[in-house]
Amino acid sequence: MRRVTRIATVAIASTALALSATACGKTSDSGSGSKEASAAIAYDIGGRGDQSFNDAAYAGLSKAEKDLGIKGNDQEPSEGESDADKVQRLTELARSGNNPVIGVGFAYAPAIKKVAPKFPKTTFGIIDDTSVTGKNIANMVFNEEQGSYLAGVAAAKATKTNKVGFIGGVEVPLIKKFEAGFAQGVKDTNPKVEVLEQYLTQPPNFDGFSKPDLGKAAAQGQLDKGADVIYHAAGLAGSGSIEAAAIEGKWAIGVDSDQYNQAGLAKYKDKILTSVTKDVSDAVYNLIKSVKDGKLQSGEVRYGLAKDGVGLSDSNPEYKKMTDLIAAVDKAKADIIAGKIKVQTAP
Repeated sequence: MRRVTRIATVAIASTALALSATACGKTSDSGSGSKEASAAIAYDIGGRGDQSFNDAAYAGLSKAEKDLGIKGNDQEPSEGESDADKVQRLTELARSGNNPVIGVGFAYAPAIKKVAPKFPKTTFGIIDDTSVTGKNIANMVFNEEQGSYLAGVAAAKATKTNKVGFIGGVEVPLIKKFEAGFAQGVKDTNPKVEVLEQYLTQPPNFDGFSKPDLGKAAAQGQLDKGADVIYHAAGLAGSGSIEAAAIEGKWAIGVDSDQYNQAGLAKYKDKILTSVTKDVSDAVYNLIKSVKDGKLQSGEVRYGLAKDGVGLSDSNPEYKKMTDLIAAVDKAKADIIAGKIKVQTAP
C-alpha cells in the first residue's frame, strides 16, 4: 500500500487509540507515472486509524490490492481543510493515473462535482452521497437506518435502567438517519425505554467526527443520567463514548465497522455489545473490481439489510449468550426485509 499523506493531525484521546492510529501502514510517495493499475481513496475527517468508517474503506482498498493485483494509494485529510483542498487532492490522484478515485464521505461531493468532468475516463466513487451525479460517478450509499433499528432493538433488550443513549457526531441528514432508526427500534421494542440523544457539533464544525474527548464527555453525561447502553454514530469521536461506557461497566454499541475487533479499542471490547456495520469495505472493493473488469459501476449503488450491506455484529461472546435479544433482532431483521417494518429516515 502506498500512502500519500498531506497533513494527518488527529487528536486522539487515549494512548491505545493513538498507538493504533500511528501504527497503520507506511507512508511513501505517489506512484505517479507508473503503468501498474492503481486505485485511490481520499479519507474523510478522522483519517485512517479511526477504528470505524475510514478504516473500513482502507480494508476494501487493501483487499483489492491483494486480490486484484492493483496498487493502492490513499490520502489523509488536513485539519479544517476547504473544498479547494479536496479538489486539489482528487485532481492529484486522478492525474497520477489512479482509477477509480474514491472520496470517503459526503464532504467530497462538491470536489467530485468539479473534478470528475475533467477526467471523463476515470471513475469517481463517493460514499454516503447521491447529490452529485455523472456518467463516471458511482454513488455508494447505505440504509443506515435499518442497521440502526436493529441496534435499537438490541439496546431496548439489553438495558436494565430503561434509559439508553444516542450520540451523533455532527447534526447532518446522514447522521439523523442513524438516530431515527435507533430511536424507532427502541420504541417499537419497549415504549417504556427513554432515548437520550445528543449531537457533538453542528456544521460547519465537524469536530464531532474527529475528537474522542467530545464523545467521551457526551457519553459521561448520558451515563450520569442513568443510561446503560450508548450507541454512537460519530466516527473517531465515538471511540471516546465507547471508552466512557466501558469504564462505567455499561454497554456501548459501535458503528460502521465491527468495533469489537478493532485493535485500538481492545481495552474496551468486552463492553462493546455489538456494532452497526456498513459494508464500506465491500463497496470500495466492488467499485475497484468493476473498473478492473471493465464493467464500470455508476449511479446509485445501494447497500441495505437484505444483502447484508448493513447489519449488526455478533462478535462479543456476551452478545451471543443473550438469546432473547438475538431472537428479537432476528425477527426485526426479517420483518424489515419483508417490508413489514418501515424504518424512518428522519426523527
